[in-house]
Amino acid sequence: MERTITGWHRGDDGDWVAELSCLHGQHVRHRPPYRVAPWVDTAEGRTAHVGTSLDCPPCDRAELPAGLSVLRTTATWDEHSTPAGLTGEHRVAAGRWGRLQVLDGALGFWLASDPSGERTVRAGEAQAIPPEVVHRVVLRGPVRFHVSFLGRHEDDEGGDPACWAGRVEDHRDG
Repeated sequence: MERTITGWHRGDDGDWVAELSCLHGQHVRHRPPYRVAPWVDTAEGRTAHVGTSLDCPPCDRAELPAGLSVLRTTATWDEHSTPAGLTGEHRVAAGRWGRLQVLDGALGFWLASDPSGERTVRAGEAQAIPPEVVHRVVLRGPVRFHVSFLGRHEDDEGGDPACWAGRVEDHRDG
């Protein structure tokens, strides 16, 4: 999944890490013949690559980045109260992740990733939802679930109205 480079920092090993729009970090090294990226060794080169994209395999695997906290959580829905928008294609906002938590029963979850496909999420399981990636839930019978929105900042609603549907319990202080 292609993600935009938003900035740079040095990793613990001293190499440059691209900060991606999905909140993952990815090392970028000039190590010929395996990786030819001489531009990463200069401030001008790194600056010129902000706004370009890199493939992010952790997003394809729907792996949550480290250091996120819960910003808000939706109401708990069941097979009768699930907003219709959740069963249609929708996205979590840029810079936010979703975490679908099934409390009882099971439901299907489809994510447009590589490879895309539907998986079953059962009671006690959670499914991470990357930012800006089309997804939907598939109701298959009795179920209770909610969605939490995670991030590093608390400055937006966290996703399409289909995801939060105006039924949000706020986890912020104050």
